[in-house]
Amino acid sequence: MKTAIRTTGLTKTFGPKTAVDHLDLEICEGEIFGLLGVNGAGKTTTIRMLTGLSAITEGEASILGLDVSKDLKKIKPLINVSTQETAVAENLTVRENLSFMARIYGITDKEAMDRVISSLELEEVASQKAKTLSGGWQRRLSIAMALITDPKIIFLDEPTLGLDVLARRELWSVVRSLKGKVTIILTTHYLEEVEALCDRIAVMAKGKLRALGTAAELKAQAGKDTLEDAFVAIVEKEGTAS
Repeated sequence: MKTAIRTTGLTKTFGPKTAVDHLDLEICEGEIFGLLGVNGAGKTTTIRMLTGLSAITEGEASILGLDVSKDLKKIKPLINVSTQETAVAENLTVRENLSFMARIYGITDKEAMDRVISSLELEEVASQKAKTLSGGWQRRLSIAMALITDPKIIFLDEPTLGLDVLARRELWSVVRSLKGKVTIILTTHYLEEVEALCDRIAVMAKGKLRALGTAAELKAQAGKDTLEDAFVAIVEKEGTAS
């Protein structure tokens, strides 16, 4: 499989603090890749470096073969981010939110917007103002806004944070429907979410990569029956649990 993202010795420091410490990762195209860690593990900082929002202190990162430090203008159209803070315009309808985002990126193809609405099953709420939507529908709209540019890679940062169980499961179906169509990097604190969705999982703690593999491989590595127990064992082994 082709490589979507590669990092070699990726490091970020803030004064004396090292937020990401010589991170080596390789993520394949079309993969749903989970990035796990306790608060402060370095997940968000890693994503900020990969998306060009934070400068790399040391090491290298590439997106689809392009150097993040040198080719950011070429990379930007290939990626998008759906943040944990649902960034929708509350007084605009679903369709208006998508149209607004499309215009920002210079996209005028109405069919492209219709495809995103259809793929995320937003037809029934397309004419509703965003402020009238439930949290689950707003998160779905947020992902749709990230997909309107037809990115090759999308970063989903805590996409189901604060949602009830039903809304969370419905959003899982949305993420599954994107598998193979786009490379997804998923951060979450819900271990069952990672196990249900991700092809492979990286566990970070104190800026370092502590474990990498499938859910089954991580459980076997830690000698545990559940991913939650395996995760705790992995981070406690390094003395990094809070």
